[in-house]
Amino acid sequence: MKQKKAKMSLEKKHNLTGWAFLIPAALLIFIFCFYPMIQAIILSFTKKGSGFAGLANYQRILKDKTFQQCLFNTVFYFIIQVPVMLLLALGLAHLLNSPKIKGKSIFRTLIFLPCATSLVSYSMIFKSLFAQDGLVNNIITTLGFDRVDWFQNAWAARFVIIIALIWRWTGYNMVFYLAGLQNIDDSVYEASYIDGATPFQQFMKITIPLLKPTILLTAIMSTSGTLQLFDESVNLTSGGPGKSTMTLAHYVYNISFVETPKFNYAAAISVFILVSVAVLSAIQMKVGDKRD
Repeated sequence: MKQKKAKMSLEKKHNLTGWAFLIPAALLIFIFCFYPMIQAIILSFTKKGSGFAGLANYQRILKDKTFQQCLFNTVFYFIIQVPVMLLLALGLAHLLNSPKIKGKSIFRTLIFLPCATSLVSYSMIFKSLFAQDGLVNNIITTLGFDRVDWFQNAWAARFVIIIALIWRWTGYNMVFYLAGLQNIDDSVYEASYIDGATPFQQFMKITIPLLKPTILLTAIMSTSGTLQLFDESVNLTSGGPGKSTMTLAHYVYNISFVETPKFNYAAAISVFILVSVAVLSAIQMKVGDKRD
C-alpha cells in the first residue's frame, strides 16, 4: 500500500511539474494569439460608431472589387507556387539524399540559404534583377528577345513574385523532406531492388508513401503561408501595377493603416483568411492522412 501511495505521489509530482511548464506557455499563446483572434471576430460584426452591424462587413466583401482582385491574386499564387515549390523541394531532397553525390552538405546549405535571407534585402535583389536594365533583361536581349517591363505588366509582376517565393522557400521545405528521407531504412530499398523494382518504382511506391506525413505537413504550412502572403506584395511590387499583384493580407494592411482606417472591415477580411486557411488545411488533412 505504501509503495502504491509513493508511486501515486510521484506521478502527481510529475504531472504538476508538467503543468507548471505548460501553463505559462499556454497563457502566452492565449494572450497573444487566441485573445486577439476572438477580438477580431467580434470586431468584424461591428461598425464604427454604430455598435453591432451583423453581417454588414461580410456582405461588403462580396461587392468589393479590390477584395476580388486580391483574392484572385492570392489564389493564383497558391495554385502555381505551392505545387511547383513542393515538387522541386522533393526532387532536390531526393537528389541530395543520394550517397553518390559528393559535397552534399555544401549544396544543402546553398539551397537552404535563401530562407535565412532578410525579406527586405532579398526583395531589393529581385527588384534589381528584374529591373528594366537588370540582369534578367540583359540576358533576354542577349538571346535576341525584347526587354520585358516586369513591374509594369500585371502578369509579369505576378510571375516575379512566384519566382521569388519559389527561390526563398524551396530550401526550407527541402530540409523537411531530407529529414523524412533519412528516416527511411535503406533495407526497404535494398529489398525492393532485389525484387526488381526500378528507381522510379522505388520513388513512387516507397519514398512517396513513407513521406506522406511530411508532404502533408509542408502542404499545410505552405497553404497557410501563401494565403497570408504579405512581404513580397509590399516589398517587391507594392501591390502594383495598380492593385494587380496585391494580396489579401496586403489589402488588410492598407485599409487598416494606409487609407482611412476601417478596422471593422479589415477584421472581416482577416476572419475570411482564417476560415479559408482552416478549411483548406482540413481538406488536406482529410485527403492526405489515410491512416487507419
